[in-house]
Amino acid sequence: MNDAVSIAAAVREGKVSAVEVTKAALARIAAGDNQLNCFTAVTAETAFRDAARIDREIAQGNHPGILGGVPFAVKNLFDIAGLTTLAGSKINAENPVASLDAAAVAKLKQAGAVLVGALNMDEYAYGFVTENSHYGATHNPHDLQRVAGGSSGGSAAAVAAGLVPLTLGSDTNGSIRVPAALCGVFGFKPTYGRLSRAGVALFSSSFDHIGSFARSVQDIATVFDVLQGEDDRDPVCTKRPPELVLPQLKQDISDIRIAIAADYFVKGAEPEALAAVQKVADALNVTEYVTIPETHLARAAAFVITASEGANLHLHQLQCRPQDFDPATRDRFLAGALIPSSWYLQAQRFRQWYRDRVREVFQNVDVILAPTTPISAPLIGQQTMILDGEEILVRPHLGLFTQPLSFIGLPVLSVPIERQNALPSGVQLIAAPYNEALILRVAAALEAKSVVSAPVASRRSELKINDLYK
Repeated sequence: MNDAVSIAAAVREGKVSAVEVTKAALARIAAGDNQLNCFTAVTAETAFRDAARIDREIAQGNHPGILGGVPFAVKNLFDIAGLTTLAGSKINAENPVASLDAAAVAKLKQAGAVLVGALNMDEYAYGFVTENSHYGATHNPHDLQRVAGGSSGGSAAAVAAGLVPLTLGSDTNGSIRVPAALCGVFGFKPTYGRLSRAGVALFSSSFDHIGSFARSVQDIATVFDVLQGEDDRDPVCTKRPPELVLPQLKQDISDIRIAIAADYFVKGAEPEALAAVQKVADALNVTEYVTIPETHLARAAAFVITASEGANLHLHQLQCRPQDFDPATRDRFLAGALIPSSWYLQAQRFRQWYRDRVREVFQNVDVILAPTTPISAPLIGQQTMILDGEEILVRPHLGLFTQPLSFIGLPVLSVPIERQNALPSGVQLIAAPYNEALILRVAAALEAKSVVSAPVASRRSELKINDLYK
């Protein structure tokens, strides 16, 4: 058993204690993270304290929570009480420690999950590779010479390697979905504003989402249900009441209209990326294609807005201490600071137009399939790649198929496609805003058919709760 729901059930049933599960997770981190570099901090003391509390609750006959005893970790832009929130930066290391947990961290703890640490990322969440000049690169568990993706690379790799069954990340232009695809795990970005970002260091406020990584659809659904709910501390958090998806996972999907994204989402993809989409389409008997108009312009506008907003957020530090930024981040922020305001305004106007066009597409389809990334994981340090016969930069183009979807805040799940003797691929399941349940129902059906699954990256580090029973 290596999924969160199974671990929580084992803890509730007394087959293993929360303290034992926590001890095993910390041992895996100690043994495996020296090669992977997922963690920037390990919170062993508070983890054991929380696990002991879970065990006392169970001993007293109380329910410990739906995730009682499950270890989890979070991208280091989530506030963790008692730790400094680095956001992948050297500059933030000088900040005082956080006094409170981020809203999402607090909710998972309230559900009984046990926080074991903070995870590596691209500086200020601006990147797709997690090659951080301050804290080092996170390595892909399937091939240590390759990137884990980013900016939530530590979050994806920790789940792929079996160090923890659940992690949280953030997604601006694809920062959950890209590493999920490259590391072969499920990565979920709900609708913009669906989950509270309170206590999270932002990059581009009009784009930023939080979401989760896991090895099963049930785990993704469970975390989403736990994290739902309005929060006045996040001004963009929706006032919609929670709509639980976990009870809907086994519903029939024959009434869900599904199509494959054509045109933009086909051009520039390597054969393995298109084959992954076709595998999913075949399993669902999907033959219809849809075109989302002017998607290339949506991606260009997204670049303008995120660069502008990110640069504005860090403008003072860019002026005062540019030498303390990761060079890759600094240069992009400096470019963003030079973007004319008229460009930003025009990009925002186009954003509304594009949102309206996509809304029209969803009048005729419920879920759209598309590649998550154009290629499988590139090598660490690789600067360029060949797509459609053209040599282009790796870092910005890993988000080729994710960025236009974040642009208008659509809910998207990247599902992992295992390939024999090859690196994993990912496929995006995309729906209209607030239709997370449709996506997860389709994913659950694919999982039941063994079409999508999170391949074990390293059997040495695989989370094996059965070993604790001995």
